[in-house]
Amino acid sequence: MGFTKEHQFLSELGLGPRNPGCYVAGKWRGSGPVVSSSNPANNQVIAEVVEASMEDYEDGMKACFDASKIWMQIPAPKRGEIVRQIGEALRSKLQHLGRLVSLEMGKILPEGIGEVQEIVDMCDYAVGLSRQLNGSIIPSERPNHMMMEVWNPLGIVGVITAFNFPCAVLGWNACIALVCGNCVVWKGAPTTPLITIAMTELVAGVLEKNNLPGAIFTSFCGGAEIGQAISHDTRIPLVSFTGSSKVGLMVQQTVSERFGKCLLELSGNNAIIVMDDADIQLAVRSVLFAAVGTAGQRCTTCRRLLVHESIYQTVLDQLVGVYKQVQIGDPLEKGTLLGPLHTSTSKENFVKGVQAIKSQGGKILVGGSVIESAGNFVQPTIVEISSDVPIVKEELFGPVLYVMKFQTLKEAIEINNSVPQGLSSSIFTRKPEIIFKWLGPHGSDCGIVNVNIPTNGAEIGGAFGGEKATGGGREAGSDSWKQYMRRSTCTINYGSELPLAQGINFG
Repeated sequence: MGFTKEHQFLSELGLGPRNPGCYVAGKWRGSGPVVSSSNPANNQVIAEVVEASMEDYEDGMKACFDASKIWMQIPAPKRGEIVRQIGEALRSKLQHLGRLVSLEMGKILPEGIGEVQEIVDMCDYAVGLSRQLNGSIIPSERPNHMMMEVWNPLGIVGVITAFNFPCAVLGWNACIALVCGNCVVWKGAPTTPLITIAMTELVAGVLEKNNLPGAIFTSFCGGAEIGQAISHDTRIPLVSFTGSSKVGLMVQQTVSERFGKCLLELSGNNAIIVMDDADIQLAVRSVLFAAVGTAGQRCTTCRRLLVHESIYQTVLDQLVGVYKQVQIGDPLEKGTLLGPLHTSTSKENFVKGVQAIKSQGGKILVGGSVIESAGNFVQPTIVEISSDVPIVKEELFGPVLYVMKFQTLKEAIEINNSVPQGLSSSIFTRKPEIIFKWLGPHGSDCGIVNVNIPTNGAEIGGAFGGEKATGGGREAGSDSWKQYMRRSTCTINYGSELPLAQGINFG
């Protein structure tokens, strides 16, 4: 039995009604549980996937470990050429892949296509990077000595991704890891297995075309058991994990016990500050995208809006007005701005969150309810609430925006920094003295500190990540590549004497 007409495009991505969910040693297989992937807009089954068993995992890791010895020997610019071809393969399927992201995850189609475009951009970036993995030459204090830094591959990088960006986060990690000479072991989110398979199909095709071992890119559809195996596996020197702070802490503890390295992208609780001199129309448009985009399921979603008391009511009135115009519906339909939450559990958590908000003194200004339908739809919600209540310190993963007023910049920065998380932040102002205080040591304590733009929608050229309970990891651009390699400091004596550092005379 084939796909229905609306799902026929999935055949173009190598998907069928039932799919093996492991790419192991260059072949598709799967001997674990059979799971269904569902469309969150109507909770109807799209296709089935056979997940990985522990036997699949072990076979995959053996092959990947062997392949790593081959891949790290290939010159970095040649590895960059393979990543360039992966980017071209993604470009050729951009619309289909974007549609699959929208169908399976639930984000609106322009965001689904944009997510795939982000991986294409990462491929382009990584190609250039493959010729710039430079070490330093360091002056030596000893005559006839040379000091330098050499960067070498780690071997294998484990990548565990989340449902909200089911393929972009893979791109941030895999594109860089591959050009740095590492093999990749990917465990996609359990609820977006079709995206995991479709992405892997494209990468596998490029490796096969270039007569390279398929095990260079090994992927598993599966649940916590596979994630735990990756965390415990001493063959994986670096584990990149994206998810909640609670699970991230467990991953970090497990990996640290074996002296592995972690790259963590965890929860966010991001604030936008609107100063009294702000361009209000610009701020309102930014808040709408930051709080409602992806149904509030981005780690960079704006969850807290801090408005100067002198313009508080003006901003709030305009924001309530635009919220009432938000078109909610099928994410694949043109004009939809708010699609469903990803799962029925997400919808239940929204309901519980709203109950907690009300019990802690929050006042619902807009929304606050589930939309009765076959899908996981909820209303975009604005809440007036105090900055000190417990619920505001948590990350409620949905389109819920807390609004509060402040009197001074100092107070606003204190509120911004008062939560456990430290991912993204933004301020709207035209005053240079405010901008540079915000960017400085007494400003925002987040990894992303913006001015006059939303908290979300980061470009790939900068390092992405946050502080505190967000985990401290950095992915994508800038010098994030250094986390995917090991640095050796090398001192070469090309003379015939043995002068010692610090002028030590030993015998």
